[in-house]
Amino acid sequence: MNNILCVDLEDWYNANLACGIDKSCQESRVVDNTKILLDIFKNAHVHCTFFVLGSVAEKFPELIMRIKSEGHEIASHGYAHQLIYTQTKEEFREDIQKSKKILEKIINYPVESYRAPSWSIREDSFWALEVLQEEGFKNDSSIFPFKNFLYGVSNAPRFIYSSKRYNSNSNLKEFPPSTIRFMGINIPFSGGFYFRFLPSWFISKCIKINNKKGHECILYIHPWEIDSNTPRIKLPLKNRFIQYWGIKNCKNKLIKLVHSFNFVPMYEKY
Repeated sequence: MNNILCVDLEDWYNANLACGIDKSCQESRVVDNTKILLDIFKNAHVHCTFFVLGSVAEKFPELIMRIKSEGHEIASHGYAHQLIYTQTKEEFREDIQKSKKILEKIINYPVESYRAPSWSIREDSFWALEVLQEEGFKNDSSIFPFKNFLYGVSNAPRFIYSSKRYNSNSNLKEFPPSTIRFMGINIPFSGGFYFRFLPSWFISKCIKINNKKGHECILYIHPWEIDSNTPRIKLPLKNRFIQYWGIKNCKNKLIKLVHSFNFVPMYEKY
């Protein structure tokens, strides 16, 4: 079965847990890390969906062109990596309009898929689904079917569905990050901290279980997660644990994954 692999294309300091730092003076590492990812994908004959932060595309348009030229899908991750539920409807609209315009100017092709920073479409921001529809998006991957302190909708569907479920004025195709069901609870495994924390054998087992039931898995990675030299900043203990755990081994874990399963961009599932 063809699964879906996504890259949330942002720099290390864009993570919402890395709050309170002056981002304007931080060392950018996104270009070098993304080039490593591109080489990994090329060697494994894998194509992905890159959810690109507009501010990154603005700085490094040649990187976005390379991603597109190598057969990957370019999608939007917004412009400034702001949590949606901290914005007004008009602030959100301006953010996605700005990002979409930058990306489409670079690749000269429509951008139709979106992912919210830190999965921040939740119960108090379902209104964003209608705005995405109005701004010409057709696909969304912003609702995490597991709830924690930052994001998530605990009872959200685990597999591809219509956003009309949460907003009657929106009919996007919703692509949730993959979970495994255990004792009535959705257990995340498919990316970010969960991917870095869990052993490879467990992640592979989860993918196989979902595939055997006829469901593709949707996995994700950030460029900074394969960078063992990513800068360490002073964070609260919980944030530090989530931000940095498992980075040392994440690159090798990803290489093993892309050589073990088939992956395609989201657009092949439209």
